[in-house]
Amino acid sequence: MTNLPSQTDKKLGLLIDLDICVGCHGCVTSCKEWNSTDDMLPLSDFDSYGDSPDGIFLNRVHGYEINDGMTAQTVHFPRSCLHCEQPECVSVCPTGASYKRQEDGIVLVNPETCIGCKLCSWACPYGAREYDHNQGIMKKCTLCVDRIYNEELAEEDRKPACVLACPTSARLFGDFSDPHSEVSILSQERGGVALMESLDYKPVNRYLPPRKKQLSDKCENTSEQYSYGSKNRSSDAILDNFFSWLDKKLS
Repeated sequence: MTNLPSQTDKKLGLLIDLDICVGCHGCVTSCKEWNSTDDMLPLSDFDSYGDSPDGIFLNRVHGYEINDGMTAQTVHFPRSCLHCEQPECVSVCPTGASYKRQEDGIVLVNPETCIGCKLCSWACPYGAREYDHNQGIMKKCTLCVDRIYNEELAEEDRKPACVLACPTSARLFGDFSDPHSEVSILSQERGGVALMESLDYKPVNRYLPPRKKQLSDKCENTSEQYSYGSKNRSSDAILDNFFSWLDKKLS
């Protein structure tokens, strides 16, 4: 089985703001174009123009509605590799193809030694591994490691493709080991959530929870006619329901 580094020099990852993600899938298409296609190819790898097009997507976006009885809002949840500090997907790999880099904490797959056994996908509770049927290997988010260190690109372009494409800046990229980085500061201020903390995989990526919608004065007065109890229900309870649903979807 594959050993993990005792520690990493950095903890590069994504901070995703669920409050302002609009579900446009710009991150999905930009990720796909950068990693496996180009501007002239379809996003689906298999049966692209047939009845059942399918493909490998290293980043996906799901939708969920939060409803407390009086107000409702749609939360768009992007899902990709969380580059865990203790990634079980790496530990179970029999060939060492899955590995975690000591210099920046990014979890990668070596296509030359991957045998496509899918043990990593079974070990990952976040559904972040994708099997390439054509190549017979596993693939995953790389944080666009070929972009972020590419000195031929302008410094402002040395970010993951999904971050650069986001029209609302709902996705930020940085070093979570640096307490003064933008991602660390925002995560601390807004209560960044690490998914499924009880598993102790210690995911690096964080999600900023959606803010509770505020009712107008007119709506507040109207709500008194109903017995939903929404005015007494805390936003924490609503968020707990959302992340409980999320755990079930990812389990």
